[in-house]
Amino acid sequence: MTISTYIKSLQSIEIYAFSWEEVLKNCDSPVPTLRKELVRLTEQNEIINLRQGFYLIIPPRYQSFGKLPVQLFVNTLFDHLEKDYYVALYSAATVYGASHQRIQQDYIITTPPALRDIQKGKFKVRFLNVKNWPRNNIVEKKSDAGVYKVSSPALTAADLIRFHTKIGGLNRLLSNLEELVREITVEDMKALLDWYPNKSTLQRLGFLLDELSGKTEVSEKIYENLTKKVYHPILLTPRSGQKAGSTTNRWKVDININLEYDT
Repeated sequence: MTISTYIKSLQSIEIYAFSWEEVLKNCDSPVPTLRKELVRLTEQNEIINLRQGFYLIIPPRYQSFGKLPVQLFVNTLFDHLEKDYYVALYSAATVYGASHQRIQQDYIITTPPALRDIQKGKFKVRFLNVKNWPRNNIVEKKSDAGVYKVSSPALTAADLIRFHTKIGGLNRLLSNLEELVREITVEDMKALLDWYPNKSTLQRLGFLLDELSGKTEVSEKIYENLTKKVYHPILLTPRSGQKAGSTTNRWKVDININLEYDT
């Protein structure tokens, strides 16, 4: 079987990625011939060498975009890497209809050690990692290529706030968060609170939920959780050399920035 034939067989069953090891297993041409064929297909924009030894198939309907939706390849990629993952942050927010901003890259959270971000043409994938892997709040969604893992609305909101200094700041995410909170159920939030270890993120999340929607059953669940612990004043957004002062809100959040929607 040639590589071109192999790729067609993968596309016929809605698989859009393959590894070099799979090529060697399924194609019977000599290795130099296989390598030349991969180079030719790459030059014709039919495949992309996303990571060393891992290739994406770009069907004709996506060639004008120059990239694939992340849900079509992410599960295959992480099976190849043998790592846990979930689609996260702005990429997850779009899954739930919170797409105020058109994202220019995909966001994936995984386990240490850290992965290098990917930037190849229009493919831009940002990887962040967490040591305490979620015990809940990772859900499976279906795509044309099968299932993929994505953070639930509650975990998506928490991650956006936790990593906000790395993804453009709080004001950039406010519109997305306002849309996302409509999707957070009490059950989803309770599942998050059963394991989530970052109190400062919960304080900021509760504060912002109150600002965006007023007191709701979801924000009350966060507050109930915090009152069972000792929590101290924090800055709304961390800044080097600045410490939290006195606060007047129940979340003990020192509002050290002006909240403005990023349009």
